[in-house]
Amino acid sequence: MGEEGSLLIIVITLGTFGWPVLGETLSFLKPHPSNSIGTFLQQHCSRYGKVFKSHLFFSPTVVSCDQDLNYFILQNEDKLFQCSYPKPIHGILGKVSLLVAVGDTHKRLRNVSLSLISTIKSKPEFINDVETLALQILQSWKDKDQVRYWEEARKFSFNVIVKQVLGLTPDNPQSALILQDFLAFMRGLISLPLYIPGTPYARAVQARSRISSTIKAIIEERRRKHVVDGDSKKNDFLEILLCVDTLSEEEKVSFVLDSLLGGYETTSLLMAMVVYFIGQSQTALDQLKEEHDNIRSTKEKELLNWEDYQKMDFTQKVVINEALRYGNVVKFVHRKALKDVKFKDYVIPAGWKVLPVFSAVHLDPSVHPNALHFNPWRWESDEQISKKLTPFGGGSRCCPGFELAKVEVAFFLHHLVQKYRWEVEEGEQPIAYPYVEFKNGLTIRLHQNST
Repeated sequence: MGEEGSLLIIVITLGTFGWPVLGETLSFLKPHPSNSIGTFLQQHCSRYGKVFKSHLFFSPTVVSCDQDLNYFILQNEDKLFQCSYPKPIHGILGKVSLLVAVGDTHKRLRNVSLSLISTIKSKPEFINDVETLALQILQSWKDKDQVRYWEEARKFSFNVIVKQVLGLTPDNPQSALILQDFLAFMRGLISLPLYIPGTPYARAVQARSRISSTIKAIIEERRRKHVVDGDSKKNDFLEILLCVDTLSEEEKVSFVLDSLLGGYETTSLLMAMVVYFIGQSQTALDQLKEEHDNIRSTKEKELLNWEDYQKMDFTQKVVINEALRYGNVVKFVHRKALKDVKFKDYVIPAGWKVLPVFSAVHLDPSVHPNALHFNPWRWESDEQISKKLTPFGGGSRCCPGFELAKVEVAFFLHHLVQKYRWEVEEGEQPIAYPYVEFKNGLTIRLHQNST
């Protein structure tokens, strides 16, 4: 490796590989509150600094808790670094998933995704569906004193995404089948990757196969109706997707599954984070309610529109951003160095895995003053959000559906804060496994507003 190899020996001696084979993976994955970096990162950053070596997920790894290095990694996708998730993940997601695809395949799939989302996001049909489904969920609470909010958020986000992607309503039997398999799929995605009958991983692989079969059947039915019955076209992702000639049949099925995954889990978790943190800040809740009361005062009973969404500054730019920073929906991503990479005093050897840890930057007091406190107003005048806040990755792999998630959360909050006040039950908090969940489903006590 020449001179760079010598520098490597000097610079990246900090850290430890831990146990044979497993390395430090189990310690790295030890559960902890998602609004903390956890014991592993606390100890390693204190001992070795913000960039250190380890052995994680069966590979020598550079762990980065440094804002500048993380940003550098994200901005050099497919140049110096490449997406590199553990192989068992591919077994569940599939070889042509947008989440694991690299190079030209990823660019082609991402372009289709961006085109679909830009077509859908401001369409009245999408916005009306989101609001209608939100009102249905909130109406179902009218005689309840408490709800498991995360379950309700998941129900809402699933109903939205299955309607937008496949044109299915919540009462359609195929929706129930997909949701049942999807829950098994999600549990396996975050489990120990052992393909033994009965394990969550094996059940997830089987669930993906069943979901794929269901999606293929829906695609064939849609095509048959077009050709045989002259059925009118629907306004959903699938309708547009069927007309895309650049994707194979397998890629179209995988694309639908990716859309369901992104629109279900991350959206519902963001909804839960916002309600959890806002429920503990009366000042933030009051300002949030004031913004939505002002929007509602300009309307009677008509539904919201895209112009209304654009007026939700405090909701979008302040509350949602801070919930993402403080709650950390996504803790880190997997990358691999394509060549020896020198950055400042660091040299990352070719072939090593690289883990940019977003949560460490989000909770770094040198980047965000009073980082361990929920303070939505910190985003009112910040001009470097793209560098300081990376909740769903960055660069060319930034989550393409992020704007759709923000619309869903904003519209749900619009009606929630007008209809209810709430308190979070004691003991509830978001836990990173590293996936994030609320152990008790985020139970909240409800009080109906008088107006």
